[in-house]
Amino acid sequence: MARDRSSSSDYTGPLRRLLLAVLVVVLGAIFLLWRIDSPRVERFRAQITDRLVPNLDWAMAPVTGTINLLRDFQSYQRLADQNQELRSELRQMQAWKEAALQLEQENARLLDLNKVRLDPRLTFITGVVLADSGSPFRQSVLLNVGARDGLLDGWATMDGIGLVGRISGVAKNTARVILLTDASSRIPAIIQPSGQRAIVAGDNSAAPPIDFLENPDLVRPGDRVISSGDGGVFPAGLLIGQVAADPGGRLRVRLAADYERLEFLRVLRHYGTEKVTDTAQVIGPERPVDAEGQP
Repeated sequence: MARDRSSSSDYTGPLRRLLLAVLVVVLGAIFLLWRIDSPRVERFRAQITDRLVPNLDWAMAPVTGTINLLRDFQSYQRLADQNQELRSELRQMQAWKEAALQLEQENARLLDLNKVRLDPRLTFITGVVLADSGSPFRQSVLLNVGARDGLLDGWATMDGIGLVGRISGVAKNTARVILLTDASSRIPAIIQPSGQRAIVAGDNSAAPPIDFLENPDLVRPGDRVISSGDGGVFPAGLLIGQVAADPGGRLRVRLAADYERLEFLRVLRHYGTEKVTDTAQVIGPERPVDAEGQP
């Protein structure tokens, strides 16, 4: 048994050395072949590459699968991070909602404590927008309410957030609303907090310009624009939008109303402000004077 083992080892050692020498010679030949700069050798290398590389797809499959798995993992990680950010933003929005509800309740309590009396005549009727003008030269919409509902020309319309326009033309069952963006629209406004008075003039664009501004230096982009009530056409205090500056530096109004989705409009019943005619003798009764005009 010991003799068999010694004889096998005598054959195995030289065979290993022979295979190692052959492997070294083959690798050296491949290295020299890839280093030779000759057109014939280059064509030979190209033929070898064309024959061997396409047949190695099975060998590259694990590598390709591993790379795809890593990419999918990175994508899943990004989705998880985005989901976490969205959850954080949702919690912040819920906190803001609670704060807004608390402020609304506090405002209602303060109004009740101060016995603030709002204008009881400033009610509204809601109408559905049937169609728009579809013309770049006339900005208007048609409502499904009219004279049967008591509408009058000049009444203001809102979309629930901001001022949209005014009634201009009333039929029995429908009414035409001229939008603030129409070229014939002119709205007296006040810019807060500076208190500057101006005119919001429509020019058939989405952001009407501000004209007849008293002192433009006191107005900044982002200031609030509301109706002033001058002229008695519109009620005072209706939100129009915010001040914005165009690339040319002209001040315009970014309207608060969503003109892209005008589905329902509120028509404000406004019969004008009642004028005070009785002074109630605030100054007091007149005292008699003598002939020289002295009391």
